[in-house]
Amino acid sequence: MNLSTLAGNDRIKEQLSQQERGRGLSHAYIIAGPAGSGRHTLARLLAAAMLCAGEGEKPCGRCNPCQKIEKGIHPDLSVVCGPEEGKPVTVDQVRALRADAYIRPNEGDRKVYLLEGADQMNPSAQNAMLKLLEEGPPYACFLLLAANAGGILQTVRSRCEELTLTTRTGLEEACDEEGRELVKKLAGALERADELTLFEALMDLGNKRGRGELSILLGALETELGARAVQGGDRKRLMKAAELVKQLRSAAQLNVNAGQLAGWLCAGMYENP
Repeated sequence: MNLSTLAGNDRIKEQLSQQERGRGLSHAYIIAGPAGSGRHTLARLLAAAMLCAGEGEKPCGRCNPCQKIEKGIHPDLSVVCGPEEGKPVTVDQVRALRADAYIRPNEGDRKVYLLEGADQMNPSAQNAMLKLLEEGPPYACFLLLAANAGGILQTVRSRCEELTLTTRTGLEEACDEEGRELVKKLAGALERADELTLFEALMDLGNKRGRGELSILLGALETELGARAVQGGDRKRLMKAAELVKQLRSAAQLNVNAGQLAGWLCAGMYENP
């Protein structure tokens, strides 16, 4: 996929490119991340890729559908915002969206819906969205934008693929020189299948850092693994490691110790080669 206009987030770029080349893009994504992380950029790129009529890498940026998306006039792309500025999308809006989804596409093979502030929707609106995700027509695609995916019901999250964006600047500011060196050491150990170095580095990481900083450093590690995959490393191994680190990052928010984190990642990488 041509995702060059999205800054950083190499792991996600590689993940989506692999999907597009293989089974194809999903019908539902949660695109989460802080302000400035590129949520809207990625949403527009995914919508363009889904509706692109050009040859080769998608979105091509040159075909009529891509040009219409760039201008915001494609009839098969709908942006759903709250009824007023600062207000979340309502259950009535989701019901209207559901009715519209069953009207076949105007020009392409798909209809794409971009929902702003999905994490701010109340439970009724989210449950209505869940029903649409489960029962909607096969040509309908949904992009749920959120500052924090944790604000979305787990039942909805389970029906979507999550893409959590980071701001490169934020990671660079959060990681001191020692942290950056530790991230490089971890990434190198994962890439080389050096289990002992990996275990020792993870123990050092967990013993010296609090939970909040640990999560940030694991986020930096996820980004570093994605960058190495794009630069020509062992893509399969690096992407597997990045996915495990993503899971590890969620666990790091819980009350788990360094040994548990290290054991989990080592087991995931080395027990079933």
